[in-house]
Amino acid sequence: MFGLPWHIVLPSLLGAILAGLICGAIGTFVVRMKLSALGFAMSHAAFAGAALGMMLSIEPLWLAIAFSLIIALLLGPLADASRMNTDAVLGALFPVAMALGFVFLTRAPSGGIGSGALSLLWGSVLGMTMGQVGLLAIVAVLVGIAFLAFGRGFFALLLDRRLAIASGINARVYYYGILVLVAIVVSVSLRITGGLLIYALMILPATGAFQWAYDIKKIFLIAPAIGALSAALGFLFSLSADLPIGSAIALSAAGLFLASTAISPKRRRER
Repeated sequence: MFGLPWHIVLPSLLGAILAGLICGAIGTFVVRMKLSALGFAMSHAAFAGAALGMMLSIEPLWLAIAFSLIIALLLGPLADASRMNTDAVLGALFPVAMALGFVFLTRAPSGGIGSGALSLLWGSVLGMTMGQVGLLAIVAVLVGIAFLAFGRGFFALLLDRRLAIASGINARVYYYGILVLVAIVVSVSLRITGGLLIYALMILPATGAFQWAYDIKKIFLIAPAIGALSAALGFLFSLSADLPIGSAIALSAAGLFLASTAISPKRRRER
């Protein structure tokens, strides 16, 4: 493919598709619950953690996961304790995480923005190994198991949080669970899309899926499909046009979102 050995291309292609699947799935919750700022905050927390890993010469992925989980575990209790809207707390955390990320990068042994640092920002089209693909696959399976095992609570929270509470569901626990899942998904997908653009892979496929159906269960199936297609098209676009893979995926996701909006069955019914 494009003159590159298949054993080099395959891991990144599989990684991109898996990242699209899990980001699309978890993005359904982010969009439905109006937590768009969550994508920003988690992606930049993961970016800051990965940058710290580069500075300390530690595997960036593990510190990306650690930073994202710290934000996820602090966010819910902090919002509850301060009685502030979650988006307001996220708005305060976002610039802090971004600033720390750039501080860590300037202190990295490579001396600032090198190729490794740029891959954290924009993603790397050939930056995946089969081990990392395996980790993405494990996360995809775990996310699927979580939704199957606790689907009633998650879907009740999606439909109406107050109704879920009235039904005896511990909405707070499920809400915190979503925050943790978002943190993990963002962290493991960071290498593909980069910290600045993973937000697009999480939000755009889910937003596009809402143009195709009213049933939340159908949307939950459509969003990962659009995410995987966005990632695959972005990967091919990146190789053919020599673009950062994060940018190419974001453009592909935006194109599919615009197409979904233009030909949406819901728009035709409204007419």
